[in-house]
Amino acid sequence: MKSAASRIALASTLLLAACGGANARVSALPDGAARGPAGDYPMVLGAPFVIDGVTYTPADTLNYDSVGQAQRAADGALGTGITGAHRTLPLPSYVEVTSLETGRTILVRLTMRGPMTGSDLLALSPAAWNQLGAPQNGRVAVRVRRVNPPEAERALLRSGAEAPVRMDTPPGLLAALRRKLGTVAMPATTVDAPPAAIGTAMAQETKMPAPKPPAKPAEQANRVTATQPPAPAKPEPHPATDAKAVSVARPAPGTTAKAERGLFVQVGAFSTRARAEGVARTVGGTVSPAGKFWRVRVGPHDDRGQADAALAKVRAQGYADARIMTAP
Repeated sequence: MKSAASRIALASTLLLAACGGANARVSALPDGAARGPAGDYPMVLGAPFVIDGVTYTPADTLNYDSVGQAQRAADGALGTGITGAHRTLPLPSYVEVTSLETGRTILVRLTMRGPMTGSDLLALSPAAWNQLGAPQNGRVAVRVRRVNPPEAERALLRSGAEAPVRMDTPPGLLAALRRKLGTVAMPATTVDAPPAAIGTAMAQETKMPAPKPPAKPAEQANRVTATQPPAPAKPEPHPATDAKAVSVARPAPGTTAKAERGLFVQVGAFSTRARAEGVARTVGGTVSPAGKFWRVRVGPHDDRGQADAALAKVRAQGYADARIMTAP
């Protein structure tokens, strides 16, 4: 026979699902249940919901492991403990959050849907943000991996305390995760920003050697062929992509390409041209240089409706940081 505390816990959760749905925080359970394992059950999923034109469907994904950007939630929005907000994982559930800047990893209890704007992967409570050692202002690149921690650690997080910090991520794995973040897509808002604005790890990855001093006239005449970059190989036509050929913007040296008018879906900015061209072929977009990076865009689109539809399509292909931008 179920105890009175268990029946009250179940009734509270069902009431939450009926009233708040997917966007409601997991409410506090009665004192007797909140301190025990019953405080984590039953888990709530909720119905699909839309943020910025993208539909998110909550799912009980046991092997969830993803990289993206995390933001600091406002004071009180996620309570005072080591908690977080996620768009699709069950509530509550537990994840290890790793800073891709430092390799520091902490255990976080997900208690809310979010973030409810933008494309960030995760929102962390101020306490969790501080335990991760993230900068007080801005965002941080993270890995989010769902885990099944022991009951002793679950109890600590349910009570508002911290679980012990995990072992730091090894440098080799950290480098691989940073590269994975780069291939998924860098935040579109950082395209024209200096490397420092993108994050230390990505700036180091994309650092380019200092230019050599100009050669003397006689040397230039003898080295014309050597100093001209080889033309990129034209990709083989493919039946599935002939209708949407990928164009790469190549302005002449010393000139600026004429800006196209309209709205663009900016997929991201990438540290190498080859990586950008690969993404452009996937989404049917174009590549153009932007400082030390290569920008991938889809468009132009005549109106906001077309741009929103294109944005939803690009994000559905896995580029969650895509944004709608105006030319240039």
